[in-house]
Amino acid sequence: MAVTFIGVRHHSPACARLVRDTIRRLRPAYVLVEGPADFGSRVDELLLGHEPPVAIFSYHRDAERVHASWSPFCAYSPEWVALGEGREAGAELRFIDLPAWHPAFAGRSNRYADAELRYAEVTARLCREFSVDNSDILWDHLFEIDPDGAAERLDAYFALLRGETEAGEDDTARESYMAAWIRAAAAAAGDRPVVVVTGGFHKPALEALASTGDTRWPDVPEPPEGATGGSFLVPYSFRRLDAFTGYQSGMPSPEYYQCLWESGPEGAAAGLTERVVARLRARRQVVSTADLIAARTLTEGLTRLRGHRAPARTDLLDGLVSALVNDDLDQRLPWTSRGALAPGAHPAVVEMVAALSGDRTGRLHPRTPAPPLVHGATAELERLGLDRGGRFHLKLATARGLERSRALHRLRALRIPGAERESGPTAGTDPVLEERWVLDVADHDGRRRSALIEAGAYGPTLAAAAAAVLDERVTAAGTDMRSLAGALFDAALCGCTDQSGRIAASIAAGVAGSSDIAGLGAALDTVLGLWRHDRVLGTAGSPLFGTVIEECVLRVLWLVEGIRGGPAPADLGRLRALAATRDALLHAAGPLGLDRDAALGVARRVAAHPDAPPDLRGAAFGLGRTLGDTRDPAQAVRGAAGPRTFGDWLAGLFALARQEVLDPDASVLGVLDELVCGLTDEEFLVALPALRQAFEFFPPRERETIAAGLLERRGLRGSARSLLRAPASPALAAEARALETRVDRALAAAGLGEGGS
Repeated sequence: MAVTFIGVRHHSPACARLVRDTIRRLRPAYVLVEGPADFGSRVDELLLGHEPPVAIFSYHRDAERVHASWSPFCAYSPEWVALGEGREAGAELRFIDLPAWHPAFAGRSNRYADAELRYAEVTARLCREFSVDNSDILWDHLFEIDPDGAAERLDAYFALLRGETEAGEDDTARESYMAAWIRAAAAAAGDRPVVVVTGGFHKPALEALASTGDTRWPDVPEPPEGATGGSFLVPYSFRRLDAFTGYQSGMPSPEYYQCLWESGPEGAAAGLTERVVARLRARRQVVSTADLIAARTLTEGLTRLRGHRAPARTDLLDGLVSALVNDDLDQRLPWTSRGALAPGAHPAVVEMVAALSGDRTGRLHPRTPAPPLVHGATAELERLGLDRGGRFHLKLATARGLERSRALHRLRALRIPGAERESGPTAGTDPVLEERWVLDVADHDGRRRSALIEAGAYGPTLAAAAAAVLDERVTAAGTDMRSLAGALFDAALCGCTDQSGRIAASIAAGVAGSSDIAGLGAALDTVLGLWRHDRVLGTAGSPLFGTVIEECVLRVLWLVEGIRGGPAPADLGRLRALAATRDALLHAAGPLGLDRDAALGVARRVAAHPDAPPDLRGAAFGLGRTLGDTRDPAQAVRGAAGPRTFGDWLAGLFALARQEVLDPDASVLGVLDELVCGLTDEEFLVALPALRQAFEFFPPRERETIAAGLLERRGLRGSARSLLRAPASPALAAEARALETRVDRALAAAGLGEGGS
């Protein structure tokens, strides 16, 4: 058995060269590559002639979740090179790793994520030994710049890493499966060579596992019963590959390594120095010829000082910083650590990172298969006259306008680039019946097609995929009622409110676990408006929305009865929640079977409880009145009097039942007038902010009605509207009056008051 194992670091030009040279030299019968085995029968799709970077997008969907995973390839990825060189050598090509849906990949969104966390201690020790900042710089120092003897150094490096690291259950399952493919290929190849290309972490284990065992070809695992899965090629980009923009699975600065692959270290350093300077000059940052010469000189000096045969990536970057940045830097240079650029990075450093990151985007061959959603969405947009893009003014009251709106909202829900709504309804009670959209269907960077392919994991049509995404959002909202309200409103806009019983159960559980009264009120208000009034989007009487209403009403009443607290400013979010509960009890109790008597009991108990906050007691009294309580409101108002609680109690009352003040038979206005006039100047100043907030619940016309009533009580004639236009701020006037009172008292105490000498 002649099996050659090549352990690689994903996206490494040095490893890609080793793979290329090995396959050209051996011309093996089989080339086995770490990749999803369920894509193995479709390897030809990868060799159609794409422009990398591209990725295999794999998804798994069951009743609970959608799991997505990517296996990205760029031109210098060892796996990509192995496939191309293997085909040129006439070898049989196989992907030998478990499918992305397998539990071994649970929680992992990228197959080619380097296992650095598993051997962080080893790499940290090596970094200290070689006096470098991180594993990326260590890798360049050991492998990328000096190709001589790379195979031996790689073997020693990965043996050291694996020798001091325990493999987890996930790695063990993957390695056992890959070893089965290796044994079968070796048996089938006879005396001909077999080349195995896998992550270097797995190489030592695979060498041991492949020596003995069953030599039959292993089966490709199928998704569990009731689940679906699949894989498709998608365009990828250097931005998605780059560690400086958040990618944690390979090497940073992909454009640098592309140049390193194409031109070697000297060519990469020269070309990228010019690119950095061009970017800085394009942004009007002065870079002289002397600066450019200094950058090259410093780069060469750092290269020799660090013992490199040619400039490494950090030699280039450090040389550029030394020559082009004269300011003090507030942050560590980003290439000394892993991760995205921090906010506030020096502009020149930002441009250096951008130049080495690059902006390449892959392109798929025109014959590349795509999931049904890509074709379905294209046909749908053509049918609706949206395929050419542009600006659209949609009338939601027409069948065609509504259908076009739903298609665009489904694109938005699926996060397909290019669909942007400029205006339209924003809440369940919003009477707006028109929308304005801007649709850009151009796909110059491949992002739109890639997003459509990835959204294909959710369903074959825009309607099915959007419904699945919204199901997922509703489930993920959990006890976050504002997120739930947003997801349900989007479901209405997408025409996807006919959700499953599982989603209804998930909503009920989320509402039952929420303690956010304001959030519950926001969700209830949104859904109740749609359930009651929406004849345009088709959600009026929706059973799903009915479930939300029932659960929210019960939860709000339960939470309200348990709230305790002394005098405090009115909680407007809490009051809005009770107002939404009132509306639900008034307008949905019959169809949904809400228990108004039980709600009235809660309202009476809260209104009478001395330890409940004043705004809540006032709101509970107002709720009781709207539900039929016949207790005298004037007496209740008199009982709540007190400068520190009066205004907040009234805020609660007015939030739920402001008509009590407007009703001439209720005598509430007279009691309010009497109580306010009876306040001392100091008491009025204390009560004024809360009183002003309370009366904000009345719209201008109703405030004018109150003013007219006050004039009538005093037998005065005049303009009620003029009373609403005070020449100065009421708070300022009250403070001035209180100041005058204090001055009068001080003068009297000094014997200087009226009649004093």
